[in-house]
Amino acid sequence: MIYLDYASTTPIRKEILDAYQKVLRVYYGNADSLHQIGRESQKLMEKSRAQIAQLFSVSASEIFFTSCASESNSWAIKGFALANMYRGKHIITTCVEHSSVLHACDQLEKHFGFEVTYLPITKEGIVNIETLKQAFRKDTILVSVMAVNNETGALNPIEECAKMIHEQTRAVFHVDAVQAVGKINIPYEQIDMVTVSAHKIYGCKGSAILYKKDNLSLLPLINGGQQESGIRGGTSNAPVNIVFAKTLRLALEEQGNTYAHVKQLNDTLRQAFREMDDVTINSPNDALPHILNVSFLHVGSEIMLNALNERGICVSAQSTCSSHKKAHSYVLSAMGLGDVISTHAIRISLSYLTTMEEIQALIKACKEINHDYGTK
Repeated sequence: MIYLDYASTTPIRKEILDAYQKVLRVYYGNADSLHQIGRESQKLMEKSRAQIAQLFSVSASEIFFTSCASESNSWAIKGFALANMYRGKHIITTCVEHSSVLHACDQLEKHFGFEVTYLPITKEGIVNIETLKQAFRKDTILVSVMAVNNETGALNPIEECAKMIHEQTRAVFHVDAVQAVGKINIPYEQIDMVTVSAHKIYGCKGSAILYKKDNLSLLPLINGGQQESGIRGGTSNAPVNIVFAKTLRLALEEQGNTYAHVKQLNDTLRQAFREMDDVTINSPNDALPHILNVSFLHVGSEIMLNALNERGICVSAQSTCSSHKKAHSYVLSAMGLGDVISTHAIRISLSYLTTMEEIQALIKACKEINHDYGTK
């Protein structure tokens, strides 16, 4: 089996799995209990929080553990909007955000009277700074822009966005950095809230964080007790929270070396696809190399995905959170690429675990499938 769907999820590192299993066995106490076992669990969890904060160069009080990136995104958007609606009810995001962001904004519009501006994107799949500037209003309280698009790997100008937002508005800036962390540097000090997920960086599923600056108030989405400074209730999932720091540290330490390896694989794929008939590369040239989106104009997305799957090769037709819907990419449509390309695209996502032999096997399989269906 050749796995090329790392943007969807990653296998857990052995070091993280070993640490997680030890915590499950030894430090199983409820982190809010006052007895020794509970206190040991709490101590390790807070140590992890402090280490994460140090890696981000922020304060430990600004790191909040959540169950997944979708929760972090929902909390950042709905929690902030509902807690600060007295300041204004206008939100800016893009039309190609992850579904957790888009659906959170939609809910605020439909049920709470907010107005949301969904920014268009350029043909390269990113936000235009001038378009963002034109969307600012006096009642804008929140802007949410993803760092890396999960379908194309397009890199948004996060530092430029942050600078403009903070210089020209009183709005708070949230960034979904799920596909970026461990691959490129993120300017945390310039951003107000950031979403990070563990299972995208070889950690545990059901584990994520939301970084938010101390001066921001969020309405709890989960009511309960004293957990997470009293604004996210529920028994802490101490084992995954404890190993998050190690997961993040390893990802950041290896970032430089893994990037160079993945870039070489991406270059090889791009060259091969350029030489094939009726194949278009949808990811921009300066996209994150870990994600490559291509369309085979005579082979539908689901047909290509299934044909590759029969050959033991795993890729995606689109974002995994939308994979059970009809294979039509709203991201590619927003880039102006048309229905054919949007319904004939696959997403190949790479890792430091990916070998050149696997890439050559993918190229061979794509050539065969493209030839077989292209001649029908």
